[in-house]
Amino acid sequence: MPLDPAVAEMLSATPAPPADTGPLTPADLRAMFASTLVLPDELPEVRSVTDLAVPGPAGDLRVRLYLPETTGPVPLFVWMHGGGWTIGGIEENEVANRRVCRDGGIAVASVEYRLAPEDPFPAAPEDCYAVLTWLVANGAERGIDASRVAVGGESAGGNLATVISMLSRDRGGPKISAQVLICPVTAHPGDADLQSYVDCADGFGMSADSMRFFFEQYPSSPDDLNDPYLLPSRAVDLTGLPPALVMTAEYDVLRSEGEQYAARLEKAGVPTTYKQYDGQIHGFYGLYTDLPISPVAHGDVVAFLTGAL
Repeated sequence: MPLDPAVAEMLSATPAPPADTGPLTPADLRAMFASTLVLPDELPEVRSVTDLAVPGPAGDLRVRLYLPETTGPVPLFVWMHGGGWTIGGIEENEVANRRVCRDGGIAVASVEYRLAPEDPFPAAPEDCYAVLTWLVANGAERGIDASRVAVGGESAGGNLATVISMLSRDRGGPKISAQVLICPVTAHPGDADLQSYVDCADGFGMSADSMRFFFEQYPSSPDDLNDPYLLPSRAVDLTGLPPALVMTAEYDVLRSEGEQYAARLEKAGVPTTYKQYDGQIHGFYGLYTDLPISPVAHGDVVAFLTGAL
């Protein structure tokens, strides 16, 4: 379908990047991203928001825990932000995380994992897995029911969500009841049969060149691109993973790989719900929360999680 008029209006109002500035560094991109991140004056209300220091493989990690206005132990949704494993932080999904917490009666824990290229693969998934295991072991004192745990994320965060589902399966770790993968990175820009890299290469926010840049930052070596814990599309075995909700945007370079990964999960016997959001672009869920579709997508995640948990 045509681009959502609200998306088209937003894109037309977005300033073009300055010309002739030379190649941007990760530090440049982080500063640009931070300068454009503006939260609304009124945020969805939850019972409490607390920043925790959770032990990670290389030191404490900041984790923002949202608790709902609900008595008794509540299920847990461990959330990973996007940003190509290179930019971003827990602030970027404040609205979405608060809505899921409030409307679902679910504790949400947003993880600030280490970023590449300073800390390349496998730093990010190891950080996220460490947070998952710590929260399961220590969540009861914060009102969390560790027997009801889901993981989720957007873009690179969607990649990390399904990767820690694999890690937990392979290491005999915590039982994960559901995974929410929103516009997930599961393949490489150079892979064949990714039609969305042709259809949506430029002009819709995140570009094909942006994804290629991120893949220059994240791996420690070219061999890492064969590792399913970096690229889930490389996994031989997807059986035994938790039920999945996979959400893609029609005008997103990552659309094809999300659709293909959902099909592979289903073929492996993983209960999978796939939904493409027509007329939408990358970031419609957690970044551009002023879009009319954004609260609708949050509601879809709440419905999936409450059913799974």
